[in-house]
Amino acid sequence: METNRQYEVVFIVDPAVEEDEVTRLTDSLKQIATDQGGVVTKTESLGRRPLAYEILHKTEGNFVLLEIEGSGREIAELERRMRVNDRIIRYITVRVDEDRRRAEKFRAKRARKAEKKPGSQSAANRAAAPAEFAAPEEAEDAA
Repeated sequence: METNRQYEVVFIVDPAVEEDEVTRLTDSLKQIATDQGGVVTKTESLGRRPLAYEILHKTEGNFVLLEIEGSGREIAELERRMRVNDRIIRYITVRVDEDRRRAEKFRAKRARKAEKKPGSQSAANRAAAPAEFAAPEEAEDAA
């Protein structure tokens, strides 16, 4: 049984390549992913940005982000095509479904922990409490 996983693919295109060519290259990579059975959920051109270090004597590049949902077969084909493409100077693929699931689990745990804390009543709960229970310290100080 193949499960769908979520991946982020970021690739850097040579800055000498024209913007319309970057768009065509992105469209062809999206087509490869869909032909292999994947679903491209997001495409974002991050524009021309400086590189952290020089790559192939280049100091900047056109960054493109693709979010793909699939089994992994399409990622292998995408990486193979990007490896042999001279216009792509660098790429990285990250599987993000586990990270997102882990982050969601952490947020839920933090919320449960906040609910259990005795001093973490919300403002609405404190306002709804009767006056005699809301400020018992003041009553003791007055006595």
